[in-house]
This record gives sequence, C-alpha cells and structure tokens, in this order.
Amino acid sequence: MDPRNISISDYTYDLPETSIAYYPLAERDASRLLVYRAGGISESIYRNIAGELPAGALLIFNNTRVVEARLVFQKPSGGKVEIFCLEPPQEYGGMAAAMAQTGGVRWKCLIGGASKWKAGQVLVKRIGGVELEANYLEKQGDSFLIQLSWQPVGLSFAELLHRAGLIPLPPYIHRAPEGSDSERYQTIYAQLEGSVAAPTAGLHFTEAVMGSLKNKEFGQLFVTLHVGAGTFLPVKSATLDQHVMHTEYISVSREAIDELHRTLISGRPVIAVGTTSARTIESLYWLGRKAHSAPDIEFPGLAVNQWDAYEETNTVPTEAALKSLLEWMDSQNLPQLITTTQLLITPGYRWRLCRGLITNFHQPESTLLLLVASLVGENWRKVYQYALDRGFRFLSYGDGCLLLP
Repeated sequence: MDPRNISISDYTYDLPETSIAYYPLAERDASRLLVYRAGGISESIYRNIAGELPAGALLIFNNTRVVEARLVFQKPSGGKVEIFCLEPPQEYGGMAAAMAQTGGVRWKCLIGGASKWKAGQVLVKRIGGVELEANYLEKQGDSFLIQLSWQPVGLSFAELLHRAGLIPLPPYIHRAPEGSDSERYQTIYAQLEGSVAAPTAGLHFTEAVMGSLKNKEFGQLFVTLHVGAGTFLPVKSATLDQHVMHTEYISVSREAIDELHRTLISGRPVIAVGTTSARTIESLYWLGRKAHSAPDIEFPGLAVNQWDAYEETNTVPTEAALKSLLEWMDSQNLPQLITTTQLLITPGYRWRLCRGLITNFHQPESTLLLLVASLVGENWRKVYQYALDRGFRFLSYGDGCLLLP
C-alpha cells in the first residue's frame, strides 16, 4: 500500500465530548486497560499490567519532560499575546543544548493574538524576579521565529520557562491548566526537558507498577523523543500525500541501541510504551539502514524523513541495521545518538522492532490513530468501539490499551 493514497476519512470515528477525560484519575495506575491480544479483547487496570505482558518482554519508555511552553504577555493596552514555544532552530544542535542557553535564545513558536503584536513592538513579562522580553523576528511557514531575552542572564531557558511559563495542556482539554497539572501531566520517570506534550501512555505508570515489572523480570529501556505540538494536529488533507509529518528530536544512548540489538537476537519481544517510544525505536532501524548503505554519512543526512520507510527498496535485516548504526556511532565516537525523525507510520508500514504497544485512545483522523491501525489492522475499529461502548475515558488523561497483535 502506498500511504500517499490513504484516505484519512477511512480513519475516523464518532468521539462524544462525554468520552474525553478532562482530568486524570486520583491514582495513576487505577486507569482502565483494554487488552487486545491476537484478535481477542479483555479488560484489566494498569496496576496489573505486569500480568498481561508477554514473558521476557523489553519495555521502551520515553523519558522526555514537558516544559512550561506557554508564555502569556499582557500589552500596556490590556490585550494579551500568547507565545507557544515549539522547538529550537537547528543551529543549537539539539534540544538539550538549546534548553541550556542562558540570557537569550531564538525559538520557533506559535502566536495567539499575532494581529495584536505590531512590528517592532517588544513584549515584556515580569514574574517572580524574572524579566522576559520577546521580539518578533520573522514568519516561517505556520510558525514564527522569536527572540527571547531575560534577566537574570544566568538562568537557562529551561529554568526561565519553569518560572515564567504554563504547562501546555492539549487543545482538546477545554480548561486552563491548574497547579496539579504540573505533576500529573508528567511521567514519573520524566528527565530530559523539551516536550510540549506528554508521552501520555506513560502517565499511568507508578513506582509500584515499575517495581512489579522489575519483579517479573521485564526489561526497562529509556529513550527520548521530544514531543512537538504537531502530535495534536489532525490530518487536514483528503489523502496523506499532502500531509507534512512534524519533525521531532530524538536522543538514544549507544547502550540502549546495543541492548535493543541483543534483545532482537535473543528473540524477546519489544513493547513500546506510547507511540513516541514506538516511533523512536522504529526510527533507529531507518537510521541504521542509512548507516549501512553510507558508513560516512553525517547529520543532518542521518535523519529520518517522512517517506523513507516507503521509498527504500534494498532490504536490510533489522539486526544488521542496528549493528551498522552502532558501528557508525563508534566511528564518530558518539556515546549518544541525537538526530531528528519525521517517520510516518501508517497502514502498510512493516514494523521492524516493536511487537506490541501500550497507548491511550487517540483522536479521529490523526497520525496516532493511523499508527495504531498499522499495528492491529482493521481491528482498530473493534478496539475503539469496544472502548466507547464500555465507557473508557479517551485522549491524554484517559484510559489506555495494550495492543499485542
């Protein structure tokens, strides 16, 4: 199947407002868990997920941390302008380096109330001993390049956002962020700052659940994909050929890639916790394939583009691709792989590493729903209808499913 010809109208369903979760449950691991196994459906809760997983599985977690990416400025006239920080320009060489900038930074942003921001006007925000200035530089497609400068200059950009920004709840949660969201819209294992949306499949995991996984000898591996705002965007074109998949930064250690390689050789199943973890490890295959074909390739050439998975014709076994990626990292003396991925996983995609997925229930006509459909086929309708009929809670703060096709 050529994904360019996929009609997005084939991947929709009726999602009532009453099925959307606007708040999380009091206990993370009390969320319901739909288990889809080889065509059959059963129910459990996240607290008991260790009893539902295949023996010996290696679980992949995304340890990105959501930053307070919403900056609200009030003009002297009283009007408000909201800046939503998306991602840094490539000049900084990655999210970690960009977040560590002190005193000032350039950032790609969305702007709410852009018509109220006159050319040359400097926006100023003072809060908690911090003074922040914003200067409009230029428009870049659907986003804007903004210069942000602040005092005290010793603060990193990550620290600045923590003091002056707000947690960016998804647009379909129609309420203002509250104090509790700062903790509940993060996974308990969040470490590396850079996301503007949580890897929501991981929100259900507690220390007790992680302990139960360890007790049953399930492997736990952490990778990083910094989630961009594009994850919320529905596909607006009738077919995928006109859709531009958002680009996101990934970071994976050599040790993690080596463990994945050894897991595949051993035959143990790899289960991704969330679509972001799935896209990260699947991207490793395509990166390894490029390194296999061109051992002297350099970033930005070693990145995953939207249609790479559907245009490559030379077959490279998964184990060989990962081995080539490891050898390339060794040749570059890189303990950490930092690059970008635009990988679009749709029906017709051939999965290379991931054999199961833990995920929430996603919006109609979204790339996340396409990813689910690529894994379980047309039975995605069966899964979603079951969840709707039985009152499962949908989207970021909702319940989830374990998909084992």
